[in-house]
Amino acid sequence: MPDHPAYPVGLRLAGRRVLVLGGGTVVQRRLPALLTAGADVHVVAPSVTPSVQAMAEAGELTWVPRGYRPGDLEDAWYALIATDDPAVNAAASTEAERHRVWCVRSDDAEAATAWTPATGRSDGVTVAVLTGTDPRRSAAVRDAVVEGLRDGTLTAPRHRHRTPGVALVGGGPGDPDLITVRGRRLLAEADVVIADRLGPRELLAELPAHVEVIDAAKIPYGRAMQQEAINEALIEHAKAGRSVVRLKGGDPYVFGRGMEEVDALTAAGIPVTVVPGITSAVSVPAAAGIPVTHRGVTHEFTVVSGHVAPDDPRSLVDWPALAALRGTLVLLMAVERMAAIAETLVRHGRPPTTPVAVVQEGTTAAQRRLDATLATVAEVIDREGVRPPAVIVVGQVVRIGPLSPPPQADAA
Repeated sequence: MPDHPAYPVGLRLAGRRVLVLGGGTVVQRRLPALLTAGADVHVVAPSVTPSVQAMAEAGELTWVPRGYRPGDLEDAWYALIATDDPAVNAAASTEAERHRVWCVRSDDAEAATAWTPATGRSDGVTVAVLTGTDPRRSAAVRDAVVEGLRDGTLTAPRHRHRTPGVALVGGGPGDPDLITVRGRRLLAEADVVIADRLGPRELLAELPAHVEVIDAAKIPYGRAMQQEAINEALIEHAKAGRSVVRLKGGDPYVFGRGMEEVDALTAAGIPVTVVPGITSAVSVPAAAGIPVTHRGVTHEFTVVSGHVAPDDPRSLVDWPALAALRGTLVLLMAVERMAAIAETLVRHGRPPTTPVAVVQEGTTAAQRRLDATLATVAEVIDREGVRPPAVIVVGQVVRIGPLSPPPQADAA
């Protein structure tokens, strides 16, 4: 017979009987996709791997603990033959041919009537790749396509069932590689992007020319508060039928006023999707070699906004209680008020020798770390000209990382 290519097709197996002969590691790898497709899976094998047995015990499939018997292929829509006995595989394959059941063989692809493609999924898209009998190449092509869809480098915007609305996307701490896969994909599909200053700016340069990029800091707001003007802009573009991304730094719900925007959009009847981001409260210390928790040092960490001074009546922070804690304290938006914050913490019980690290422009090419104590941090910030954005870490964890200065240097 001539060497014809396979004809690709998507099988809808939900509720349909699928016979699997064998219970080894090959079967174990193939079963999840069949179960996800909703197939009525029957595994026939004298023994199976612990994972396959667990699937059977959980009711995900039916395991018949015996070897193959003629007649097993009756009423099957699809078959996977993967025993370690070539004679059994050949006999079952012959029966499948007789019953006109499409059959995959793990031991002899040339004798099979069907081939299993290398498959992957990304946001409702199934990618299936066939390269004949070269499964490694199939997997490599599959991985490249799926990764491109996930990170937005392979643009495939929706043209049907595309619902206008707003996605609040957490852009992460600054490094464009630290945005989530879903966030990057939504950016690639957006018509309008309203971005904060702390969002990953490099990603905006990659957007297609037709995408309207709006700097949130430059939205005219006249007598209205800036946040109200941003809300109005989001609503206006969404009601015009556009797909809008509100790109924020860090996570939308960590000092990002994300819920205020969700409330405004929901009240206006606008569909909203919230995509969490990697908060700088954890990622920036990690990038500077500082774990916010560490066994034997601290089992807790507290994240606090420092945009309001401790003695300001508008402050909602219980600074005396924070000073009494033994764990790590992570301060965001605190550069300009760090002198007052350090003085307040010391006054309420934190030792002035408590280690402090100031990490400016964390995770970006401009990142720098400065080490001090509560007694010296204000002086260090002033002398070194530290400017926002910066994350300030207070606690003993500052001294345990591989990038930390030796304790004796700080004591001197």
